[in-house]
Amino acid sequence: MLRKIALLVVFIGLAGRAIAVEVGEMAPAFTGLDELGNEVSFPAVVDGKPTILLFWATWCPYCKAFMPYLEQIKRDYADEINVVMINHKERGAGDPAAYIKSLDFEVTAVLDGDSIGDAYIVNFIPGLMIVDADGRMAWKRKSTDLPAGKQVGEFWNMVVREQLDKML
Repeated sequence: MLRKIALLVVFIGLAGRAIAVEVGEMAPAFTGLDELGNEVSFPAVVDGKPTILLFWATWCPYCKAFMPYLEQIKRDYADEINVVMINHKERGAGDPAAYIKSLDFEVTAVLDGDSIGDAYIVNFIPGLMIVDADGRMAWKRKSTDLPAGKQVGEFWNMVVREQLDKML
């Protein structure tokens, strides 16, 4: 009897948990607000283009290391791709709207994206993913032992470009 109760408790606990989106699966739909208060809806924002999803925070040194590379990726691929930056795990540490406005390239931003990051099971920042033109998960970064800085920025730059080139 105790075993049945224990199994039931485990089953109920697992049933309420989100399941990580795997490559090839449809990415979860979401709606959030940008820095101007406009609604951003996924998958509509994909608009038939490969889309980089970056879950970031102003305090994140890895995010800061990748930002110049993301800017150059957006410039190089221009209208062939979308970049959607979702502020996640900010915890009041900075001003995400001001940060987005300070960027020198066009992105779609979602502020206060904790619920979106939770739906995508983003456990570490940055969460870096690419969805294809149909909204299916095409690539997700794995954890890294590289230190924050130029080396990790260059590595993610290379990998993101490889993935985009496969889709275009």
